Amino acid sequence: MGRRDEIIVGLDVGTTKVAAVVGEIREDGSIDVIGVGMTASHGIKKGVVVHADETTDAIRRAIHEAELMAGCTVAAVYIGISGGHLKSFNNRGVVAIANGEVSHDDVERVIENARAVQIPADRQIVHTVPQEFLVDDNDGIKHPVGINGTRLQVNVHIITALNSGVQNVTQCAERAGLHVLNVHSELLSSALAVLEDDEKELGVVLVDIGGGTTDIAVFHNGAIVHSAVLPVGGDHITNDIAVGLRTPRKEAERIKLKHGCALSHEVEEDEMIEVACVGGREPVERRRTLLCDIIEPRMEEIFRMIEAEVQASNFADVLGSGVVVTGGTALLPGIAELGEDVLNLPVRIGKPRPMGGLYDVVRASTFATAVGLVHQGAIEDAESARRKAIATEGARADNWIGRFRDWIREAFA
Repeated sequence: MGRRDEIIVGLDVGTTKVAAVVGEIREDGSIDVIGVGMTASHGIKKGVVVHADETTDAIRRAIHEAELMAGCTVAAVYIGISGGHLKSFNNRGVVAIANGEVSHDDVERVIENARAVQIPADRQIVHTVPQEFLVDDNDGIKHPVGINGTRLQVNVHIITALNSGVQNVTQCAERAGLHVLNVHSELLSSALAVLEDDEKELGVVLVDIGGGTTDIAVFHNGAIVHSAVLPVGGDHITNDIAVGLRTPRKEAERIKLKHGCALSHEVEEDEMIEVACVGGREPVERRRTLLCDIIEPRMEEIFRMIEAEVQASNFADVLGSGVVVTGGTALLPGIAELGEDVLNLPVRIGKPRPMGGLYDVVRASTFATAVGLVHQGAIEDAESARRKAIATEGARADNWIGRFRDWIREAFA
């Protein structure tokens, strides 16, 4: 069957993989994972589509796998995007409060006012995330509806993307027979899946290290205050291994996943691994420390780039919760310890928070974005239901007033 109201699908189209997670919304609002699909991706480079047919085929295979597990047909998805073309900045909007008390309409108007910024014609706004509201001189307000005042202000974080970057990913999904309900930044989706509210309040850096890019989001006082995308990721480590060990790239990826470690001193000196050679020559044995000596400098370089980005955010001194690392590369043993050494901050590996159903299948950091997209979809569905209820109630009120006016006319005609 097609998409049901209680079924939400998150589709993470990444550089090295395409992952699909099917979630079912229960009556109490919780989410059960009922289907998961993942396949290798070869049509994406650094978050950008470089081969449409291969990307479409990967999406089709991941969705098919998720459908078989979930026992339903997926017709619509929430899709994640990344890449160096994503840019962000902070802005503010101000409006007069219409009736002396902040309403939902006032909140929507002030956010629209904050979105009214000049951006290049080849870009579009993907997210406008409220950081805080101010009513008159009172700041730090998260939920302003119902508060009395005359002036409403909002500070927001805006994320933009190239039109072509969004369109290419969307079209690949559509060619795979899917309707794209909305497009979300992967870093926000991952944050929704792995970060705790108290971490965001105290200040935290989310680092999502994917295959081709590293997404960074800085949170403080419960809201995102800075974000960036670095053009490096796990693929660069794989390439280093392929060159350093003179092995095919596919073999380099296998070795990285099976034997890789981000800290050389955690590996025994006499531990050996078998490495395939190029050209079909006989495999050779190499010390595992040689592999780790290749991985560690690249990971240290990535953490140095993360450190520079955090410093640029001007929030480096208020990160009480430290750093949360997620994404496929977060599976490397020793990565948290290396991150702590370089960044001088506590580091933990971010995994999707507990859910119902097949949670054990998606509890790895590899699925953070796809799981976050399911959460995003659930939030949007709830908001859509709220708006529909308000519109229905308003229509009923207008209808009642209309009938009352008709009765008055007839009574006094």
